[in-house]
Amino acid sequence: MNEHLRRVSPGPKGLGFGKECGERSRSIYSRTYNEFIGSSPAFSSVLEVIKAIAARECPVIITGETGVGKEMVARQIHAASNRASGVFVPVDCTTLTGQLFESQLFGHVRGAFTSAVDSTLGFFRAADGGTIFLDEVSEIPLDLQAKLLRVLQERQVTPLGSTKSCPVDIRVLCATCKDLQDMVKQGTFRSDLYYRLDVVRLEVPPLRHRKEDILALAEHFLQNQALFYGEPPKTLGEPVKQLLLNYSWPGNVRELANAIERAYVLTLGTEIQPAVMPFEIIIADSPSYPKDHLPTLDEVKRKVISQALEYTKGRRIAAARILGIERRQLNRLMDKLNILTSQQNNDPK
Repeated sequence: MNEHLRRVSPGPKGLGFGKECGERSRSIYSRTYNEFIGSSPAFSSVLEVIKAIAARECPVIITGETGVGKEMVARQIHAASNRASGVFVPVDCTTLTGQLFESQLFGHVRGAFTSAVDSTLGFFRAADGGTIFLDEVSEIPLDLQAKLLRVLQERQVTPLGSTKSCPVDIRVLCATCKDLQDMVKQGTFRSDLYYRLDVVRLEVPPLRHRKEDILALAEHFLQNQALFYGEPPKTLGEPVKQLLLNYSWPGNVRELANAIERAYVLTLGTEIQPAVMPFEIIIADSPSYPKDHLPTLDEVKRKVISQALEYTKGRRIAAARILGIERRQLNRLMDKLNILTSQQNNDPK
């Protein structure tokens, strides 16, 4: 594909934490947004810690729930550090296992194992002069934790299959959604490695603790979508704003970004309406019911389908697209739930 025609998805990568770095520099985020999004006290406290530690060389453990933007915080630390001109190398520790794990981290020499036809640098030597980010560091096996500790202490890497050590100049940032202290107690994470990494611990708050930032983030993602598609920006209707503010966001900023992307591409006009929001967000905003009078599943389905049909002025194909189902499935549900539309006689099944 022609490189000039290739598009980078405007989805949840930015997570509301501003500019991306390194290999993602072609994304619309790095070209357009270079400021963090948020003014809540919880978010401001994160910014203060980043400001204090960015220019230092100490290791940092970034904690928080899935989807809060831990990698974006790591990238911001790197971008504000004295290593900003160097590379930022992210490593997803959940995707590597066994011998591949050691080879990917520390590199290997030709012939180190059966398929090693060439020598490789490994992530640590590739990050020389910059920052390496170990995402989900808790997933590193115990035997490799000892080797990682040695690298941190000696600032040298020994590739797999070699006896020669190579010096590395790196800063190590880590992230995890697990309790490393509890893992140390259980014997699944080395205590010496934990204390070597745990110089500064930075907890990124979940989105439900920074409600003041939700609408600003939503607008940010809407602008990204409009920029990506080269279209005029769309706006959030007042009912949608209330949905966003009332929802608990278990998937955090990543879930918000996905919800806004879905709403944007399904909106036919210029204003986002509730019908195009994900099902779980609409249902979460339903009135509270006494435990002895909860709505039936059919009642919930009838409400959501009716909202979609109202939004699309009875057009079933468009409503089915919004609901994420096939038109034939929508027809069956409408028949079962006895849902009629103003275009009942005109809209084909």
